[in-house]
Amino acid sequence: MSWLSYLQPNLILGGPILGLTPEILQNYQIRGLVLDVDETLVPLRSKEASAELREWVEQIRQVVSLWLVSNNLSESRIRSIANSLDLPYILAASKPSRRKLKQAAAAMNLPVEQVAMVGDRLFTDVLAGNRLGMFTILVEPMVDPSVTAPSYPTRDFEVWLTQALGVSISAQQQNLNKHDESRESEI
Repeated sequence: MSWLSYLQPNLILGGPILGLTPEILQNYQIRGLVLDVDETLVPLRSKEASAELREWVEQIRQVVSLWLVSNNLSESRIRSIANSLDLPYILAASKPSRRKLKQAAAAMNLPVEQVAMVGDRLFTDVLAGNRLGMFTILVEPMVDPSVTAPSYPTRDFEVWLTQALGVSISAQQQNLNKHDESRESEI
């Protein structure tokens, strides 16, 4: 595997995490999700989950196990978000290190191949998940409705650099058709 392929998500959702459905997860045979927190689940300064996100978690937890794994160092903030979602969490993960992702998969009692890393960042979330052999899902950042023109300079730079290096990450939203076609050709 070339180092560039570590930056290629398996699935690009093309929207926020709320668009990730049980059907998509079942289609890819995903049984567990490791979820990034900042800008994947909540805007950067939020201390708890929105009602919409809590509803999404309740729907998704019916088909997969869930763990929060964040690079954030604020115990009180990540604990508050985790408690509002009733989910276990790990903070200070140092992604793209694989160690905490492996710990979350082990706590779910699942092989890493059945777990997806979901996040909004290529150089932390996608890279860590791919290095461990997880299925990786890139989502758009969760937007704070009070901010009229959100800015994500680090993420924007990662996307630009990744594309400049030749990794395809645009408009590849929901590779469901490609996956379905490859499954049909196997039959």
